[in-house]
Amino acid sequence: MSILHSPYTQEKSMRLIFMGTPTFAVPPLQALLDNGYTIVAVYTQPPRPKNRGHHLAQSPVHVLAESFNIPVYTPTTLRNSEEQILFKHHHADLAIVVAYGLILPAPILQAPRLGCINIHGSLLPRWRGAAPIHRAMLAGDALTGITLMHMDEGLDTGDMLSTATLPLDIHDHFEKVHDAMSDLGANLLIQTLPAFIKGQITPQKQPSHGVTYAHKITKDEGVIDWALPATDILRRIKTLNPWPGTATLYKGQPLKIREASLLEMQEKHDYMTGTLLDNACVLCKDGILSLDVLQKESGKPLLKDDFLRGFPLEVGTLLGC
Repeated sequence: MSILHSPYTQEKSMRLIFMGTPTFAVPPLQALLDNGYTIVAVYTQPPRPKNRGHHLAQSPVHVLAESFNIPVYTPTTLRNSEEQILFKHHHADLAIVVAYGLILPAPILQAPRLGCINIHGSLLPRWRGAAPIHRAMLAGDALTGITLMHMDEGLDTGDMLSTATLPLDIHDHFEKVHDAMSDLGANLLIQTLPAFIKGQITPQKQPSHGVTYAHKITKDEGVIDWALPATDILRRIKTLNPWPGTATLYKGQPLKIREASLLEMQEKHDYMTGTLLDNACVLCKDGILSLDVLQKESGKPLLKDDFLRGFPLEVGTLLGC
């Protein structure tokens, strides 16, 4: 998806702070830069150990900001007075917040002249919280999207400025949806900002009904329960790969499942759910899943045919044991 360019000429005096950390926040920052907005500071999470070497790695937003010579700040908290005073001294007109990772206390929210705008990855008030894209996919939502929100001190409870929608399909992979949502958020931001800055948008209160919470994804959620409907298991496999990944036990040993597909049940089976059928297929509550990409704990992901040549799976084995 290409990022839109604003048809409006922005005043050079408009001073923005950008607050974000992961790859999801990169297209919005890039769109602001491409459209001539002045970013006076970028706030992002501190460098973290990465990969087996545990070398400290800057966040994707940090890397982009430095490439444009934008001052980068990496506080571990914004609750102390020193950080709040520094933030205020940027004399920002507006802050843009995208998957930053720190709670913004009132002095931070109130420091920019126009407050803080958040790009949130759901159609609020559905899926407030940390993992809105994952939760929408796992729940089988047919539609999700982006909400631009004028932030307050609540958990994603601020007034809405604009929204954009994205249809979801059971065959969508998380990375595809993630990237589409990131670009959607960048486009919506560029479409909305000029009118917001000019005071031409009236913020709308969120509906009081339909509130749900998108709790963080945990590693335990990647353990497959074969008693669930096949469609639910497929959504889990599509949504939780690459992280935390989905897995089961085969004869007591971990077996990672990176990709799967639905098959029609041609005949009834007397087997228990979770039983391996021929050609790496598994009986679920109401259907059959073909395990299309598999991985042993110490191996690499392999297509089913390649995996079975080196590690045949015994038909009739009950997975999860």
